[in-house]
Amino acid sequence: MAAFGERVDGNLALMEPGQTIEQLADLIAADLPSLAARLRPDMLLVQGDTTSAWAAALSASRIGLAVGHVEAGLRSHDLTRPFPEERNRVEIDAISALLFAPTAESAANLAAEPAIRGRVVVTGNTGIDALLTIRRMINGWTLHDNAVRTILVTCHRRENIGAGIAAICAALQRIARRPDVRIILPMHPNPAVHGAIAQALGSTPRIELHPPFDYPTMVQMMDGAHLILSDSGGLQEEAPALGVPLLVLRDNSERPEVFASGNARLVGTDADRIVAATFELLDDPAAHAAMSQPAFPYGRGDASERILDAIEDWHATQWPGSVAERAISYRLPPIQA
Repeated sequence: MAAFGERVDGNLALMEPGQTIEQLADLIAADLPSLAARLRPDMLLVQGDTTSAWAAALSASRIGLAVGHVEAGLRSHDLTRPFPEERNRVEIDAISALLFAPTAESAANLAAEPAIRGRVVVTGNTGIDALLTIRRMINGWTLHDNAVRTILVTCHRRENIGAGIAAICAALQRIARRPDVRIILPMHPNPAVHGAIAQALGSTPRIELHPPFDYPTMVQMMDGAHLILSDSGGLQEEAPALGVPLLVLRDNSERPEVFASGNARLVGTDADRIVAATFELLDDPAAHAAMSQPAFPYGRGDASERILDAIEDWHATQWPGSVAERAISYRLPPIQA
């Protein structure tokens, strides 16, 4: 948040090392109602598909607080992959009053689900707002030249922990044998991810393991990379907007728009398939160029404005009358002109 000149007004400070998602959900359910009672908000906004978003939305629903879901309608149509994110998305959307779908396809997913009762608005995604804002702040630069191309890698999905990460690391070891590549891998703080990657790749030449980057640094890394390999959901939206080819290290995706745009390929976690796709994009300039045209399936940076407009429209229907009348009905002191 510091990169945007913002600060956190309140932090429940519930995250702890080694914490299970069930433990986190229980803590949120216990603490959020008292926070809501103190702040008395008209709506709780949650973004994405995390355990914290899911638990907060359920807690808000239980106390009668309206929920707005940013990034609604994304679906892999498989509740086990990604887990628990797909379940989280479905359940958050079912209890949301406002559903901010990033694309028309996301909105169509919601229209097909009988459980959806809220208002659906296609807005684009705020991740692109953030990406383009930071990109304008930093100077253009490159991490590669004609002799050495940089490959940015991220890996953290829960379903890849274990055999998936082992296969990805095996593929990276083979890719790193090439003298014309440099692999940069910021490691997720999850010990199960961090430990496995450090053990497998810690001494491999041409592979650089880093602590997690701050957001401006990550944008620079993405923007300057020749190629990205990732199992991240966010990078599936960001890489097309930057015009950087992306190989998705997952077996399915809730973001089909990136494959339709031609900016990404789904390669899974099979080491041979990862290596073959990477070598093709390193050795075939035409194949690389075909995936390098910027595309904006998730908006061009105005999702925040669209979301704000939708909230204002919703609020007007919930609170008819003047500002002063709304304040009185909400049991607040009248607002002075």
